[in-house]
Amino acid sequence: MTTVAVAGCATTPSAPAAPGGPIEVAASTNVWGSILSQLGGSHVRATAIISNPQTDPHAYEPTPADARTIAGSRVFVQNGVGYDPWAARSVAASPDENRTVIDVGKLVGTPDGGNPHRWYSPADVAKVIDAVSAGLKRADPANAEYYDNRRRSFQAEDLGQYHQLISDIKARYPGVAVGASESIFEPMSQALGLKLATPAGFLQAISEGTDPSAADKAASEAQLSRRTVRVYVYNGQNATPDVAAQLATARRAGVPVVAVTETINPPDASFQQWQVSQLRALLAALKQSAER
Repeated sequence: MTTVAVAGCATTPSAPAAPGGPIEVAASTNVWGSILSQLGGSHVRATAIISNPQTDPHAYEPTPADARTIAGSRVFVQNGVGYDPWAARSVAASPDENRTVIDVGKLVGTPDGGNPHRWYSPADVAKVIDAVSAGLKRADPANAEYYDNRRRSFQAEDLGQYHQLISDIKARYPGVAVGASESIFEPMSQALGLKLATPAGFLQAISEGTDPSAADKAASEAQLSRRTVRVYVYNGQNATPDVAAQLATARRAGVPVVAVTETINPPDASFQQWQVSQLRALLAALKQSAER
């Protein structure tokens, strides 16, 4: 087994491909699975283990079918950084020297305990694209040129709007203060040149499912009620009572609110459609705030 220092898109596993047919590939979630599927194109049969937006990847328990999917994959992408520990256990239970395993956290150098939401870092997404392309060429060298062409097309064309929106927000709103419900938005805020003003302790506590300190809650509430943050970004898949309270405060104060999610939503969208939709909502919210 080859493990790339890094980590779906049918929702059910497929039968093994016939010789010369599509190769089996898989990912722990549909976030990386969408990219894997698009880079593989017609030469892969891709499976995402988690595609339901209501599923918590942290607490997921893989089924026997999931284990068979991972065991039969020639390329498998897992997130790492403690986000999908079940995936690493499943890989270890079915060692295969012909399988390339891409662990995203290791690839991008995020340490244990770091922010696992690497798909919100455009620079990390680019590294995963390169690693996936290399893994596909290793698994299917006869079609190496095809995979190179898919990578170039995906970066230049499929991700064109994604890159343009990131560039536009960074140019128009440098240093603008925003708030967030948890650390999921931190990598993207850095890429966009925004100032994420919410206390780090609050972001981490909500992400880890623990109670924020009273001081962090009070500071976050004050930022919203006084409108010292221009936009509030929250994880729509993790609306805890503390987050609900912040949403209510933001709306009372007239702070525009933007929802993001951990997995692709709707599930049948592509990675870029999902990201572009969220970035457009953020751009609209920043514009609305600036006009007040």
